[in-house]
Amino acid sequence: MADAPARGLFASLRGLLATGVAIVHTRLELLGTELQEEKARLLGLLAFGAAALILLAAGTVFLAVFLTVLLWDSNRLLALGVFSALFLAGGAVSLLVALRHARSPSRLFAASLAELARDRAAAEGGEDVRP
Repeated sequence: MADAPARGLFASLRGLLATGVAIVHTRLELLGTELQEEKARLLGLLAFGAAALILLAAGTVFLAVFLTVLLWDSNRLLALGVFSALFLAGGAVSLLVALRHARSPSRLFAASLAELARDRAAAEGGEDVRP
């Protein structure tokens, strides 16, 4: 008869372990999903960003050459100076924007960390704090 409470305790511990493993499994799946979403977002951003950069650079260079040739007889030095200044200013602004984005914090794993915080609060408080 004394063996029955021990079996109940082991069954409870086994159930608790199974629940813990299920929670960890769910959190790891969430992490994997977030990694895949971030990878897809970054690849799309890189592809469209590269295409935009190449096309805008080519268009800007062709426009500068066109206007320089158009003004060749009267103001060629002014045209070349203005386009040089515009290209340098655009590059400086782009560099500043890129540095600002590089310094901003990443939102990678934000959902996973929020879920883990909810799990911790639920474990400490003994109640489910999910909406």
